[in-house]
Amino acid sequence: MKTYIRPLIIVLVILLAAALVAGWYNYSSAKVTPDYEGLAKHLTSQDVKMYGAFWCHICIKQEKLFGDAFQYITYIESSTPDGRGQTDAAKEANITQYPTWVFPDGSRVVGLMTYEQLSKKSNYSPPS
Repeated sequence: MKTYIRPLIIVLVILLAAALVAGWYNYSSAKVTPDYEGLAKHLTSQDVKMYGAFWCHICIKQEKLFGDAFQYITYIESSTPDGRGQTDAAKEANITQYPTWVFPDGSRVVGLMTYEQLSKKSNYSPPS
């Protein structure tokens, strides 16, 4: 009878290990897609503005993060068409770097902002 116990334990250990690996894989691959459209609409409703320039690689990356939802962002082009100067809107807002996010409380954040950073800064909670 003892000869059956050792193989049985080995099989049970292998099955347990396989179950743990499968569970970990399912857990790690179940990522929630950020609600960029909801965030973009929220930012606009809160009067948050993004000042950028068409030639700015970080601005382009920021736009790509939002994908199609970027159309809902209040974006203010700050470069003249020749890329050598600033628009009046950018000058009036004292924009010196791109991208610059301007919030209703007057605070500013320069540079690429993640979904999480923008959500936190603007008090956005995605719908459940």
